[in-house]
Amino acid sequence: MRRLGNTRRTGRTRRRVTAAAACAAALAALTAVPAQASGPEDRPPHWELKDTGTPDVRFRGLAAVSRNTAWAAGTGGTVLRTTDGGTTWRNVSPPGAAELQFRDVEAFDAHRAVVLAIGEGEASRVYRTDDGGATWTESFRNTDPKAFYDCLAFFDRRHGLAMSDPVDGKFRILSTGDGGRTWKVLPNAGMPAAQEGEAGFAASGQCLVTSGPKDAWLATGGAAHARVLHSADRGHTWTVTDTALPAGDPARGVFALAFRDRTHGLAVGGDFRPDQPSPRAAARTADGGRSWRPAAAPPPAYRSGVAWLPHSRTAALAVGPTGTDLTADGGRTWRTVDTGSYDTVDCTPDRGCWAAGEKGRVARLEH
Repeated sequence: MRRLGNTRRTGRTRRRVTAAAACAAALAALTAVPAQASGPEDRPPHWELKDTGTPDVRFRGLAAVSRNTAWAAGTGGTVLRTTDGGTTWRNVSPPGAAELQFRDVEAFDAHRAVVLAIGEGEASRVYRTDDGGATWTESFRNTDPKAFYDCLAFFDRRHGLAMSDPVDGKFRILSTGDGGRTWKVLPNAGMPAAQEGEAGFAASGQCLVTSGPKDAWLATGGAAHARVLHSADRGHTWTVTDTALPAGDPARGVFALAFRDRTHGLAVGGDFRPDQPSPRAAARTADGGRSWRPAAAPPPAYRSGVAWLPHSRTAALAVGPTGTDLTADGGRTWRTVDTGSYDTVDCTPDRGCWAAGEKGRVARLEH
């Protein structure tokens, strides 16, 4: 029995070493630079803070367009844009929006973007710009006092959705077919009934996500079960699945989702209260969200944002107020790689990964 125990410990040690090596390799591959540019002074991959000049703003909305271009949206009606990798930031906030809280931004390029303001009643609004934020058009203002919009997401440059907490017992879905210029409320006949107290979390702009031309997923919490809803027809009909993430309290649930294709997805969350533990704070699916498997080694605390690393089938980052975690095995195990505070994360095909959060923090992953 003793030899068996030693063998198990040795196996666990080897798995930890292997997982650590895989995480390091994933980060190194993401931020790889040409061999001739390397040298002994090179630092390992890390988040490099970019000075946004907005220390009083909390950025929960983030849209990475490339390594050079990104949009950030946050409190005080603030929208920032950079086109030089974060060296400089332009304040492109919509006029008259200082009382609003922007929690989500979806950008198509350096010029066109859509932002969502959250809140009860008319505080929930959508704005669109076609000229880099020089001018904005308010394309939607909620007039139903029972609605509270949390997140928005696009399938392509024209088709997108926004989601509200339940109204009359069901989540409400907005739809656009013209890039966010106009919106309509979809019929709720194909939406499952909400649980008592169930809602979305406007924590990172990732409670509603898409993959491909028609698939969308919606994350929930605040009720007896933390659930994920899936639509395969751009929001007209939905199915729902329970997850093992913390639930049973208004502060617990699934806070963010990320899908690298229409079948492989990640869910992160927990309990956002800093004095409460968040066991089982991550899960994964390989069947489009029909079932979710808890991570064998989840992040050590609540996480509010998650993103797949570009050109990887197994590596992803999760962020939260207490740090950043990396998985190199498709969400089975996670390892903390940074202890800085971030609320949301987004990556681009040209190997640009950005994170944003409190106190004006925006960072880019650097080597």
